[in-house]
Amino acid sequence: MRVIETNPEDAMKILLAVDGSSATKRMLSHIAAHDEMFGSAHDDVVITVVAPVPGYAARFLDQKIVDDYYREEAEKVFQPIRSFVEMQHWKLRLIHAHGHAAEVIAATAEMERCDLIVMGTHGHSSLGNVVLGSVATGVLARSKKPVLLIP
Repeated sequence: MRVIETNPEDAMKILLAVDGSSATKRMLSHIAAHDEMFGSAHDDVVITVVAPVPGYAARFLDQKIVDDYYREEAEKVFQPIRSFVEMQHWKLRLIHAHGHAAEVIAATAEMERCDLIVMGTHGHSSLGNVVLGSVATGVLARSKKPVLLIP
């Protein structure tokens, strides 16, 4: 067993942006493999952003139904992450939001006063990013916080 002494003033607040994809799994595995950098001394927050229900549909639905939908979609992403986190003995706070993913992630990093945003990338080509857009590219463009992209 290895003991790492840390100064609470050195602790970072890290925002982990997840979407449940293989990129998320690679990112979490990378973090687990680099415990010296991301260890339990940090205050980590995990966020997933659910695509919003279109306004034309949402106005016909009860708000509780819409909120339950967002919660259920987030839970689909969080469930396997919870299992992984328990095996690693990490303490994380899980939050979900809905909206444009890049905007929400950048805004959450500011609101939570995070020191770093960590994201997995899907490995689209540069042309793919221009045509399809990219959450990682959008976060880089919007965030004032450092962003660590894990391929």
